[in-house]
Amino acid sequence: MQPALLRIVLGLEATVRLFGIIAAWLCLVLVLLVAGDVFARYLFSTGAVWAQELQWHLISPIALFGMSYALFSGEQVRVDVLYERFPPRVQQVIEIIGGLLIIVLGVLLVKLSWGWVGMSYARGEGSPNPGGLPFRYLLKAMIPLGFALLALQGVAHVLRHTFSLPPRGAA
Repeated sequence: MQPALLRIVLGLEATVRLFGIIAAWLCLVLVLLVAGDVFARYLFSTGAVWAQELQWHLISPIALFGMSYALFSGEQVRVDVLYERFPPRVQQVIEIIGGLLIIVLGVLLVKLSWGWVGMSYARGEGSPNPGGLPFRYLLKAMIPLGFALLALQGVAHVLRHTFSLPPRGAA
């Protein structure tokens, strides 16, 4: 049973890792876009509305994909000063309960945001600014996608800690 569970966990984590890599590359794109916009503004006294909008549009997938990647890599916010003093069994229970709460939160937010994305798509929502970006529903679609990834990583987290699967890289 453990090899099958381990394959499931590794598959879920590979998906989350892929989106974490995408988020990292988007950080580079964002830095280059901001630098280019600053140079265009100060050297050529020009700028583009779409470039400014794209800057804040890129922050969403970075944050939404990054939160599941943070859990995957063990960088989630935790009160380590207390956690490290607990016995291993208590730590395991905390990880399982935390993972279950993450799953519930992720599923709830996917459910709550899905209709909002659908309404945006139905309206063909785009930027109200002249020269702004169209297809705003694509940006809004990052919300359910990001929280679905978080729920998937929550499942992997719970399975890994419930069944004491080997740590990443040891399998």
